[in-house]
Amino acid sequence: MKLKRFCAKDFRNIEACDIEFSDGVNLLYGKNAQGKTNAVEGIYVFSRGKSFRGREDSELIRFGCEGFRIYIEYEEKDRKNSLEYCLYGKERQRKKNGYRLNKVTEMIGSFKSVLFYPDDLRLVKGGPEERRNFLNVAISQSYPSYMKIYSDYKKALENRNCVLKFIGKGFPVSREELDSWSEIMAEYASHIYLMREEYIELLSYYSSKIMNEISAGKENLSVSHECDIEVGLKDRLAIKEAYINRFNKERDREISAGVTLFGPHRDDILIKINDRDARLYASQGQQRSVVLSFKLAEGEVIKEMSGEYPVFLFDDVLSELDDTRRRYVLEGAKDKQFIITSCEPEELLGYTSNEIDVFGGKYVSSHR
Repeated sequence: MKLKRFCAKDFRNIEACDIEFSDGVNLLYGKNAQGKTNAVEGIYVFSRGKSFRGREDSELIRFGCEGFRIYIEYEEKDRKNSLEYCLYGKERQRKKNGYRLNKVTEMIGSFKSVLFYPDDLRLVKGGPEERRNFLNVAISQSYPSYMKIYSDYKKALENRNCVLKFIGKGFPVSREELDSWSEIMAEYASHIYLMREEYIELLSYYSSKIMNEISAGKENLSVSHECDIEVGLKDRLAIKEAYINRFNKERDREISAGVTLFGPHRDDILIKINDRDARLYASQGQQRSVVLSFKLAEGEVIKEMSGEYPVFLFDDVLSELDDTRRRYVLEGAKDKQFIITSCEPEELLGYTSNEIDVFGGKYVSSHR
């Protein structure tokens, strides 16, 4: 997959832009707060369906304007495609190849990209929610149905939590209603479990290979699924039954707490380096290697499942890597497309195929 063009109007600090990208390494360079990350953010909206900065879409509108439009053209298996997203007032409009999409979930999975940005460096030592978010976003690009299922699961979770609170406060709610929501949650959870199991197995395989190469064979990385039922199950009905049994067993405890204490919304991944828990023992350098391995492995999983590499977006992170890791990334760009932002373009000297000078929300091709 290759991104050919990104256009934006009244998006963040961008009044209007039309940026063309080439194969290989594309560099967006300039001082801070000029618009480098804004371009990456606009591109990534088409993969995730929303900003990676955790903002409301209304906050993406340029100050003083009524709305924004972003648009990309990309190639997938030699076929040209386009995606468009407009927001004006309360009206949202998403299109693929000129045809309107009714829901954001219909857009997710069309344009595949892997994002690596500074906040990702907290992935190892941060809380379980950060690792779950990583999993959810990564899996959705390989399994387009995943986000819809996970969204439905979260809605069922909200309803079950309400029932638990009402029962705990003595309101006249039947236990049968609680059992009904437990079964609905278990149904969605069984699908989520299977997709996570398969994805984590692939992630572990590819990330361990990459980590081994980065460390010249000195560090072995393993990744495993941590969840509230037995891992390794393959039969979906057995998985559903396992979740129902867990909910039933812990019913009184959950009523006392007023919330659902078990399920995929509490999952985590266990990361080990040389058989030691990375959350407890990983050095700063090892943490960077793990996250880099995850991001590159994410691309390998997408290639295995779709037949093509995604577009790799590196937002201001190369400066966080030492020379060995930075060189490993750049030398692996031969059959991939990278879009990299940097305040220090010299660190990419000799590797770029396209350089764009960014200043004040304007993007100008440059040949230094």
